[in-house]
Amino acid sequence: MSIITLETVSKTYNPGRPNEFVALHEISVEIASGQCAILAGPSGSGKTTLLSLMGLMSRPSSGRIAILDRETTLLAENFRTLFRRRHIGFIFQHFQLIADLTVNDNLDLVLYPEGTSFDTIRERRTSLLERFGLISKGAEKTSILSGGEQQRLAIARALMNNPEILLVDEPTAHLDTALSEHVIALFRDLKKDGKTLVITSHDPLVLASGLAEKVIHLRDGRIIKQV
Repeated sequence: MSIITLETVSKTYNPGRPNEFVALHEISVEIASGQCAILAGPSGSGKTTLLSLMGLMSRPSSGRIAILDRETTLLAENFRTLFRRRHIGFIFQHFQLIADLTVNDNLDLVLYPEGTSFDTIRERRTSLLERFGLISKGAEKTSILSGGEQQRLAIARALMNNPEILLVDEPTAHLDTALSEHVIALFRDLKKDGKTLVITSHDPLVLASGLAEKVIHLRDGRIIKQV
């Protein structure tokens, strides 16, 4: 079953203005449930723009996007936000953790808008901190964590809402080889859990890892190859 479907999707910034820029040109992609897909290409190829469209963070200028068999292209903004919170987890390139808050608070904040009971939040948080080796760090501020610890926390945060889909932007961009291999191993485990992963990367280590069933190569906003 296709969990993410894009049909002839284009994205234009500043349409009709002198600085108009077409970031994506008629992209058509299908990603199956439980698959890992890598969006590969150089900087400026459209990888992050495509990821943001899949995550309902922005709207296409034309074309159709369906997530979990739900037509999302014209969905009202409040419903897009609700759908995103319930079904999609994000792991950002620069983590976007709240530095002055504790590890626990960074995780708990994900579920507060859902009105989830504190007992449920605590159980979910404890389970994830144990899984990612951060259980002793819960009361510490995020700012004092190492880069590898922040990366693991970012993954844990993306899993707090137990999403079907994980969207990951350049997960090894700031990591050395050993930490990169560790992160790749974590993603393998998430695939075993049945998560669908879409990862942007131009890291040869990620591309050669065998993690992905599908690699989508982009250049200048166009798909030049899918393998």
